[in-house]
Amino acid sequence: MKINGNGQARILTATEIDLLFAEGLRTDRDRSLFGVCLYTGCRISEALALRTEDIQGNVITLRKATTKGKIATRQIDMHPNLQSRLDAYSPKPGALFPGKRGIRQHLSRFSAEKILKEACTRVGLVGVSTHSFRRTALTRMSTAGIPLRTIQEISGHQSLSELQKYLEVSPDQKRAAINALNF
Repeated sequence: MKINGNGQARILTATEIDLLFAEGLRTDRDRSLFGVCLYTGCRISEALALRTEDIQGNVITLRKATTKGKIATRQIDMHPNLQSRLDAYSPKPGALFPGKRGIRQHLSRFSAEKILKEACTRVGLVGVSTHSFRRTALTRMSTAGIPLRTIQEISGHQSLSELQKYLEVSPDQKRAAINALNF
């Protein structure tokens, strides 16, 4: 768990996610921003760089120029829950998550971190960072049995070894693995 900026970002439970989105995050913009991170597994910087034209139908395009390493453009199918959040938000053309300077300038990473910190304080969560949504999404996919290669395509990790650093193994998963040893 991340404490004072040290350690890995915390993996969120379903209850914590519900609490954050229902009571912690106060605006449709904020719920949409962190919804993008949660339902695509993208980095906060990638979500903040999105423009309204990056959403076409049920696909979100993370442009090469805004991804870590600037190696490849990624397209991610939109989850229905994320579509609902974005429909409720309905931003103006331009930056999907505009900052104080208007629709041409996106919200800053510092502002996003501040929004999340205040939301977590409201609902009593500790150890949560903007990266928690990415780690939660990727770990959930892994737990659901999605092949690592598929998760790698969605996350944009260049290697499986880098991806595996994000994935958390729960005590229940370890217990189930041992219990599967029926000889």
